[in-house]
Amino acid sequence: MEEGGSTGSAASDSSTSGSGGAQQRELERMAEVLVTGEQLRLRLHEEKVIKDRRHHLKTYPNCFVAKELIDWLIEHKEASDRETAIKLMQKLADRGIIHHVCDEHKEFKDVKLFYRFRKDDGTFPLDNEVKAFMRGQRLYEKLMSPENTLLQPREEEGVKYERTFMASEFLDWLVQEGEATTRKEAEQLCHRLMEHGIIQHVSNKHPFVDSNLLYQFRMNFRRRRRLMELLNEKSPTSQETHDSPFCLRKQSHDNRKSTSFMSVSPSKEIKIVSAVRRSSMSSCGSSGYFSSSPTLSSSPPVLCNPKSVLKRPVTSEELLTPGAPYARKTFTIVGDAVGWGFVVRGSKPCHIQAVDPSGPAAAAGMKVCQFVVSVNGLNVLHVDYRTVSNLILTGPRTIVMEVMEELEC
Repeated sequence: MEEGGSTGSAASDSSTSGSGGAQQRELERMAEVLVTGEQLRLRLHEEKVIKDRRHHLKTYPNCFVAKELIDWLIEHKEASDRETAIKLMQKLADRGIIHHVCDEHKEFKDVKLFYRFRKDDGTFPLDNEVKAFMRGQRLYEKLMSPENTLLQPREEEGVKYERTFMASEFLDWLVQEGEATTRKEAEQLCHRLMEHGIIQHVSNKHPFVDSNLLYQFRMNFRRRRRLMELLNEKSPTSQETHDSPFCLRKQSHDNRKSTSFMSVSPSKEIKIVSAVRRSSMSSCGSSGYFSSSPTLSSSPPVLCNPKSVLKRPVTSEELLTPGAPYARKTFTIVGDAVGWGFVVRGSKPCHIQAVDPSGPAAAAGMKVCQFVVSVNGLNVLHVDYRTVSNLILTGPRTIVMEVMEELEC
């Protein structure tokens, strides 16, 4: 009898666990769609695709024309054809992220109809899941500010984890920032963030507890999403595994002791491409970079593998030698809708291989042959270009780069 009871209990637990796993995957999927939709909305505003429009003497604020948007998606390589573009936008419509301005068409159509992002007209449905997601995103943005030091590499049970926060310190910070009025309220907030898959214990062994245990954010809100990811029904967790600095990863503490920050394993997309210009990224052979001319935007990128622009190899030690003929310069580069406009190559130290004359980096004063010293305050003299590219791509739009430039004799 006891065996039968035990079996029934185990079956029940298994069923509950399966249901919980499915719910977790759905929450992760929803979060990915929300982030992807918001990134698209901001890009469309920046490029004036979203604007006030008139029809029959009536003005419809902050809307876009479906047919024009499909043209834009294909032109910007976000969709391969019109049918795919329609499917992508229908995904956003099904999630309630966009809608027809008069709610007369539930299907997204390739015609001259006005559609709008619900966030632009205040009709976005704020259910518990969306509220938790938006709260988590706001906390994440605060934690990623340059003056915040709560996220740090730390060890737990002999394993080093990247960008972690200690539970007790996080609770103190939530109260200090006014995100919660009491410590108990802050702890309840953390429980909700865990329930909705926004944070997790570093090794998934513990619920949230006011203690010295370490936790991480499960996703990187700033990672540039491709719209095509909306058609991938797999769990977004697998997509985040390598290129998100917030997802779970670990590295033995005896590896790369000289590295000033935890190096991550780049994703395929970053691993095989050294170009930091985001419009040029695609899958190709290793160690090459892509060159795409603005005048040939309809043509596929051309794979190149140029020789280094450096006249001779330079070591990090040489750059740091007192009296060495190098001058330090600091650039603040604000990425545009396409990227930052430069290419990084080399290793220990990396150097600037190419600069787009019309890009933000050139406007800030960046030049080829400069050596990269730091990115957003993190020393990168002892890492390779893949790590530097990954650091830039997963960081904020505004980057602060310190470089060293050889003085002219």
